[in-house]
Amino acid sequence: MSISTRAATEADLPVLIDLLDAYRVFYKQSSDKPAAGSFLKARLRERDSEIFLGEVDDIPVGFVQLYSSFSTVSLRPVFILNDLYVIPSARGLGVGAALLRKAQGFCSLKGYKGLALETAVENPAQNLYERLGWKKDIHCFHYFWTTP
Repeated sequence: MSISTRAATEADLPVLIDLLDAYRVFYKQSSDKPAAGSFLKARLRERDSEIFLGEVDDIPVGFVQLYSSFSTVSLRPVFILNDLYVIPSARGLGVGAALLRKAQGFCSLKGYKGLALETAVENPAQNLYERLGWKKDIHCFHYFWTTP
């Protein structure tokens, strides 16, 4: 078994749509492949995110998506690791770790300050994040305002 990662392209849209739809369903959203397709086409066309695929024996089984932002305090760009997903049958094989390492390497290559992510309190992937050098932020709270 070989695990690999690579940048996603428009040719990967069919599998990316399936992966993004499964990711959204995992987070209790309704399946909507047409909307997932439109969203992904826009990301790839606008080049406003970086999407990497994780593969097992050249079969895509997961993805990670990064968005660029800035840290005004440090005067440096940062990436927001917004999405990480591996299909259930491929979990525990190291695909998630490979995708996280790919994101870390890409961040270093671009000279960015680092990667930020937010995860559910009960997400078991926290152990993986910490094993790969991520630090839990215990110094601040995160707030979110929803448009009425």
